[in-house]
Amino acid sequence: MTTQQIYMRFLNLVHALESNTNSPLIDLDAKKLLDVIGLRNDQKKPLTVTEAMALDHIASPATIHRKLDQLRELGMIDTVFEGKNRRTKYLVPTKVAADYFANMGKAVQQAIASA
Repeated sequence: MTTQQIYMRFLNLVHALESNTNSPLIDLDAKKLLDVIGLRNDQKKPLTVTEAMALDHIASPATIHRKLDQLRELGMIDTVFEGKNRRTKYLVPTKVAADYFANMGKAVQQAIASA
């Protein structure tokens, strides 16, 4: 199986997961934003709201603001404060996001296993 076929298999698995009623429906911009939040959290460098608003390679600040609201409403991210500094909000993935990432990881494993 070629790498292109593996990737297409992965996309098919992702689409199947997304059609599952238990999976939150998020658009591409929100997915990209969630990926960055997840990566930064995994690197132990949580993204601040201000940093998120500057991610112009994903979307405009207004769109990012809407996507942050969407991700919060879906229960995929939360904002937290560190220490006594109440001015800086950090974006962190929730258990719902961790489950989403785990499902995407399983889709990658399945796509590779079928190669």
